[in-house]
Amino acid sequence: MQVIHGRGYFEDSKTLRVETGQGQQFIQYDQAILAIGSKPALPKAFDLGNPRIMTSTEALEVEEIPENLLVIGGGYIGMELGTVYAAMGSKVVLVEALDSILAGADPDLARPVVAYAHRAFKEVRLNTKVSKMSTVGKHIQVEFAMGNQKVVELYDRVLVAVGRSPNAEDMGLENTRVSFDDRGFIHVNEKQQTTDPAIYAIGDIAGGVLLAHKATKEARIAVEVIVGEESVFTDVTIPAVVFTDPEVAWCGLTEAEAKAKGMVVQVAKFPWSASGRALSFDRPDGLTKLIVDPDTERVLGVGIVGTGAGELISEGALAVEMGATAKDLALTVHPHPTLSETIMEAAEAFYGHATHTWARKKQAPVGGNQS
Repeated sequence: MQVIHGRGYFEDSKTLRVETGQGQQFIQYDQAILAIGSKPALPKAFDLGNPRIMTSTEALEVEEIPENLLVIGGGYIGMELGTVYAAMGSKVVLVEALDSILAGADPDLARPVVAYAHRAFKEVRLNTKVSKMSTVGKHIQVEFAMGNQKVVELYDRVLVAVGRSPNAEDMGLENTRVSFDDRGFIHVNEKQQTTDPAIYAIGDIAGGVLLAHKATKEARIAVEVIVGEESVFTDVTIPAVVFTDPEVAWCGLTEAEAKAKGMVVQVAKFPWSASGRALSFDRPDGLTKLIVDPDTERVLGVGIVGTGAGELISEGALAVEMGATAKDLALTVHPHPTLSETIMEAAEAFYGHATHTWARKKQAPVGGNQS
């Protein structure tokens, strides 16, 4: 294997020019895999060329902790970094244009995180947009639109966390047959092949959920296809984790997605207030839930909020991936006292006999055309 450090540029579908410190190199290849990722989005209106306006990249390199920090965006990145800075002493104001934070998560999973944010942050403002920013001395002046009200405030630093954009500029991809969607991500099929037969793409640049473990799975599929094996990215369960306090994790079908699709599902929940392990370290604010097909009892999705949720979700991903039923989880003996047994007890709650909490007998399915 040869590793070359430099800037790559596609001359055509089979030739890559690499600019290195020693000059140009031309590489001829049969197949190439693009793993060029994404970068934090920074709208032009916010790009003042002032280092006090940060993206997630610069936020990890700050040498001093700002006293007053504005976080724009209540998604994964804004909430994760907002909680980190709040823990280090910053007075954090978070603004979100939508009417909720962590829009991808079910509301009951996001609720403990929202509660924590209201305690740890100086303020959380929903339905609020930033209309203008400017430099005023050593501060950033920010103008907000809050309904019909205009508010102007000064901040030491501003973190812009409004998503990520594909990293495909100035690479010569226009000299290939690779095509893009309207957001600039590369089109790929289930084998990670682009519209150019010689080029594959994996990870953020291929769109979808922008998660490292999804990229790793796609990379394996691309390599397997190139070496002649049968491999496709279809019906793959990709768990999502938000590293806030508490953590939020989910995989498979969410309750919100089921409702949006008109699917009839049954939801089984186990509150961590009934978990001896959660009580032992004074974190009873968690919840474990299962989304279950009421006819087959197959587990369609798992959601967890609480300390260490990111470590627990893999069992849920395995259950969804293998087509396990709620009975499979209920009959699997989990060690006590652990947080992992909340998954077993959520499954037991589906049948109305959870060990450590009262559970209603076989709750009626939700979704579909029901009110």
